[in-house]
Amino acid sequence: MGTTTDPRTRIAALVSEATGGEVSAVDVLGGGSLMALGVDSLGLLRLVDALELEYGVEVELTAPGQRLDTVDDLVAIVARG
Repeated sequence: MGTTTDPRTRIAALVSEATGGEVSAVDVLGGGSLMALGVDSLGLLRLVDALELEYGVEVELTAPGQRLDTVDDLVAIVARG
């Protein structure tokens, strides 16, 4: 088994880590709004930092047309790199 992790799975784990485990990776993978799952503004900031460090992307919280509300939104941002 390789060390490569599916981006959705890894990003869901990062969401969970950013919330101190309050939001589970399984719930994130289930879809829906991160805010509705309980990701607060501090968790979102931690998540942005983690994404930038892990994937070398720049994530702008206020970029026009950029959504940060679902795991698929986050995967799209990382894919655009």
